[in-house]
Amino acid sequence: MNSVVGDVGRVEAIGVLSRFRTGFYDCLDARADALFEVVEAMLCVDGPVFSVPELSLASVHRRGHGGLYDALSSGRLNVARFAATLAGLELPRFAGRITLAVDVSPWLRPDAGCCDARLFCHVHGRGRGNAQMIPGWPYSFVAALEPGASSFTALLDAVRIGPDDVGTEVTAAQVREVVGRLRAAGQYRDGDLPIRIVFDSGYDGTRLAWLLADLPVQLLVRVRSDRVFCAPAGTRKGEWPGRLPRHGPRMKLNAPDTWPEPDATSRIDTVWYGAAVIDAYARRHQRLAGDT
Repeated sequence: MNSVVGDVGRVEAIGVLSRFRTGFYDCLDARADALFEVVEAMLCVDGPVFSVPELSLASVHRRGHGGLYDALSSGRLNVARFAATLAGLELPRFAGRITLAVDVSPWLRPDAGCCDARLFCHVHGRGRGNAQMIPGWPYSFVAALEPGASSFTALLDAVRIGPDDVGTEVTAAQVREVVGRLRAAGQYRDGDLPIRIVFDSGYDGTRLAWLLADLPVQLLVRVRSDRVFCAPAGTRKGEWPGRLPRHGPRMKLNAPDTWPEPDATSRIDTVWYGAAVIDAYARRHQRLAGDT
């Protein structure tokens, strides 16, 4: 019985892969055959690719190295059509909910002085105080996360951030386009659970929530440890006239003695990490910068 189930699952996976290969080929507007073989060679070569001519030695690449260079120089990929193809694939879900992750990863080009629009990319090294700024191209990626102990993600979009771009505006526009493609592909319908989008601490969660307020999404943003949140301002203190207060009592995340009693508390027992305690604080706004 197990072998029968395994064979059925294998046949279904091959069918999904075949449909994706056909859809990807349809996205190639010029030098389709040559470009398709280049991509297959990149995926099938044993180990990382260190040089372009090595791809022509792969068994799936049936052309010479001249055809490979012709594909890279004259080939054309319809990016919009390919993005729609990715959005149409079956996506993993957390209890019926699509969960997306957004992050920036740099393509470092420290020795490419003639490359246009390079930026200084922040790179973390091993050990304390080993962070560096290296010239490169930062790319914003959107990927669909899957539950379980797996490192595989379904990449849905990639956008390069230029020197004149505002990171928050680019991210909001990118998320809006991805959600639009998911809705057009039937991945999200009215009545479904909102799409959860996970951001790292480098993102302005308050601004993103405002820009994406009209979309069926929920934002989950990791907060930096030096952030300060304030309660509602309340009434003016004292009898003397003056400007109304703008902020109430401050709550510093790196100072537990400033934390008030939480409005709600939840405890979750996890398999791998033990007990997780979640405290929620309502009606608190974030200051624009950390406060020491």
